[in-house]
Amino acid sequence: MKPVSPAAVGLVLTALAGASCSTTAVANPATAPEALRPPAGQVLFLEVPAVGVQIYECAASRDNPARFEWTFKTPEAKLLDRSGRSLGIHYGGPTWESVDGSTVVAEVRARDGGTDANAIPWLLLGAKSTSGSGVFSRVRSIQRLETAGGKAPSEPCTAEQTARVARVPYTATYYFYGDKV
Repeated sequence: MKPVSPAAVGLVLTALAGASCSTTAVANPATAPEALRPPAGQVLFLEVPAVGVQIYECAASRDNPARFEWTFKTPEAKLLDRSGRSLGIHYGGPTWESVDGSTVVAEVRARDGGTDANAIPWLLLGAKSTSGSGVFSRVRSIQRLETAGGKAPSEPCTAEQTARVARVPYTATYYFYGDKV
C-alpha cells in the first residue's frame, strides 16, 4: 500500500465534506432512472466530476472479421472536486483510485441512454473489489450520470486503419454509494 500524505487525507476529507453539502442544478442522482438506482440500504457519500477520454481502437468486428469498427478499450479520466482539485483518477477495470491510495473496481449492472444521444450512456456499477482503507474502500455502487461526449468516433474505420487509436473527450459525474452506517 502506498503511504498516504496528510495533505492527501485532508483533500479527501474536504471533498467528502463538500460533497455532503453540495447542491447543483444538474446533479440529482435521485432522479436517475429506476434501473440506475443503487440497492436499498446504500447511501450517497461522494459526488465526483470527471474529465477525460474514452479510448477506442479500430479493429475487426467479432461478429464479422471482414468488417471493421471502433472497439472500446479503456477510460482515462481525472476525478475532481467542484473547485477543480484532483481527487484521483479513473482507468481500465473499470477502476477508480483516490489520492489516498484506495481503489474500487466495479462492473456494469445497468445502462440507460441518458439525456444526450451524443454522449456515452449512464450506468449503474456494482463494486467487485476494493483496496486500501481510504474513501473508496466503502464503495458498494457507483452511478455514472450527466455524461457529455465520449462516444466512439462517427467516421468509419477500415482495414487500413487497424490498431488506430481514438481518444474521445468526455465528462461525467460519478456518484459513490456505501452501506448506511
